[in-house]
Amino acid sequence: MTLTTISAGTENNEGVLLREDRGPIALLTLNRPEMRNSLSEELLEVLQTQIDDISVSSAIKAAVINANGQIYSSGHDIREMKSHRNDADGGLGFYEKIFKLSSKLMTSIVRCPKPVIAAVTGTATAAGSQLVASCDLAVAGTDSQFCTPGVHIGLFCSTPMVALSRNVGRKRAMEMLLLGEMIDADDAAAYGLINRVVAPQKVLMEALAMAEKIAEKSSTTIAIGKSTFYRQVEEPLGEAYDTAAEAMAANMMIADAEEGLDAFLEKRTPEWRDA
Repeated sequence: MTLTTISAGTENNEGVLLREDRGPIALLTLNRPEMRNSLSEELLEVLQTQIDDISVSSAIKAAVINANGQIYSSGHDIREMKSHRNDADGGLGFYEKIFKLSSKLMTSIVRCPKPVIAAVTGTATAAGSQLVASCDLAVAGTDSQFCTPGVHIGLFCSTPMVALSRNVGRKRAMEMLLLGEMIDADDAAAYGLINRVVAPQKVLMEALAMAEKIAEKSSTTIAIGKSTFYRQVEEPLGEAYDTAAEAMAANMMIADAEEGLDAFLEKRTPEWRDA
């Protein structure tokens, strides 16, 4: 297997984000362990750049986002945000910019035609939990914890709430948002925030294994399915069925659907053309 390592960012020698392409899988690693992998302006920008690249890459079929250090992500960089209090506008311009950057990134992950998997070790808090919730799938270690603790510092986790409330039931989401308490990995799985709980040392292995299974499928079919899922889930029942029916009819017309049906009838392994 040929591995290509790409560093992005200027904060440290390696960069705030690392990228390693493992065949059709892009592994992105948050690399600010000394700052609890907080989502600084720089990290948000380079993450956005990589998600944009993955979205249009014909070579990449899935992505995994993990992190170096003991903390997956503590959310926004509070020190960076606090430093802008001395701006002429009290920091309002920067705060609007940083939350728009974050919202754009989370939306881009959802809209990326390639499935994105969070590989969580340690804690994911505030916008860190938002990142996990924004990914299509999530694997976490048995020692992982999650929370939206903004209420403790007078800053309600309103943007993390958007992703959280689309993964977790309303009562559970409001409990997390109003109490700001840590929940463990088992509860996070029960709530619907993550998919699987494994031993900490197996988190990345499990996430990559899921990505590899996805990479074996037709990327065109996966892109159609992912886009349709997020579109229909926001629609009333009747509209959702209309959306799904249109998507399936369009899906039937692609070359990979024809190949897949032929392979099924001929009892052989399909040869995808990603078309």
